[in-house]
Amino acid sequence: MDAALNQLGLPDGIGTVTETIPFGGRNLTLLRPSDGDALLDALLEEDDPSEDDLPFWAELWPSGVALTALLAGRELRGVRTLELGCGLGLVGIAAAAGGAEVLATDWSEQALAFTAANAAANRVRVRTGRVAWADPGPITEAAPWPLVLAADVLYEPRNVPLLLGLLPRLVDAEGEILLADPGRPPSEGFLQGLDDDGGWDREAIATEVPRVTIHRLRRTG
Repeated sequence: MDAALNQLGLPDGIGTVTETIPFGGRNLTLLRPSDGDALLDALLEEDDPSEDDLPFWAELWPSGVALTALLAGRELRGVRTLELGCGLGLVGIAAAAGGAEVLATDWSEQALAFTAANAAANRVRVRTGRVAWADPGPITEAAPWPLVLAADVLYEPRNVPLLLGLLPRLVDAEGEILLADPGRPPSEGFLQGLDDDGGWDREAIATEVPRVTIHRLRRTG
């Protein structure tokens, strides 16, 4: 196996491809595994595969593209920014390209390896950290964050209560959360949970990416 691929933790026989995403008059390049299905098959061949290790991170999801497009029109210079579930790193890299000071987090070590490689390829500085939402000490200790970003993180129902419990610990009334979602079924429970909490203002921002909405969240107190 090529040494660079070995550093990215890919199994033998799975290479990479490069995607190009426009951002604010320039192009961002994104390396991703060439075959997500083969990556999943390799995981399932392990003796005791964990559901937590399913390679959702290995795709370039439309929600990330939509959130990247929104960030292109924002003034981000010097803004301390946290990305949740960074995957391949596109959103955090876009924020960093706009001048933000970014910490990109994910549960998957492979996702963080790709994010670091992609940040280097785009010549931006993005710090990475492995964080579980059930044990988010490193990111709650650094709160409040002025800006929190997340794209397509509501793909499983179990993520809903975790995220509802985490977000109030990340921002104060001055902070902003931008969460992009393609209308996955768990998002309904998430949005209802925000309303039931009563402590959030939320705005739905339409995007040019089919089915993707960006939810802009702010604490009310």
